[in-house]
Amino acid sequence: MLIFSLSLRSAGIDIDRLQRLAFENYGDSGRETVAKWHEMVGATRGKPTQQQLTRVNDFFNTRIRWLSDQDIYSVDDHWATPLETMGRLAGDCEDFVIAKYVSLILAGVSPESLRLIYVKARAPGRPPEAHMVLAWYETPGSEPLILDNMNLAIRPASKRADLTPIFSFNGDGLWLASKKTNATPVARITRWRLVLQTMRQEGIDPGF
Repeated sequence: MLIFSLSLRSAGIDIDRLQRLAFENYGDSGRETVAKWHEMVGATRGKPTQQQLTRVNDFFNTRIRWLSDQDIYSVDDHWATPLETMGRLAGDCEDFVIAKYVSLILAGVSPESLRLIYVKARAPGRPPEAHMVLAWYETPGSEPLILDNMNLAIRPASKRADLTPIFSFNGDGLWLASKKTNATPVARITRWRLVLQTMRQEGIDPGF
């Protein structure tokens, strides 16, 4: 069920601005990480989609440390831009997903094939927790592949019985997993619009 839509534009990176901001805010380490990311995105363009997914997934999963928003920003909920995540080398699940999603689009993966999915994640002996993953759909009706910072292997959704989808979104719109909903999607999409605006100001335009 589609709830809203956004208009498309052309994607691009202002690497000079991005590296300048990375150095000003995070020093040599931030600038170096951004440079490696820019090189990775360029080298990933034109590769088969499965390789693109793996390269981007591995780039962030091997470099970025999971920390809560309280640990990083001293707030309960903050959606970081890719620059913030790469500069701090840390982020929570939303930050991993946003960075991977934008990187894949910049590498040439179709935006319509990607969705950011809010899920309930279950682990043995623990109550379900709110979590976010990235999904890639070969076709609109196909089973997606799941990119996750908690489970490093890219696996089909059917192999992730620990995840229960709640709602999903991308640059085109928001979809509910069922008819039942509440105010949560609206609050999340407000944060989504804000992080996109900040991202563009920093030099990354995902094209929507």
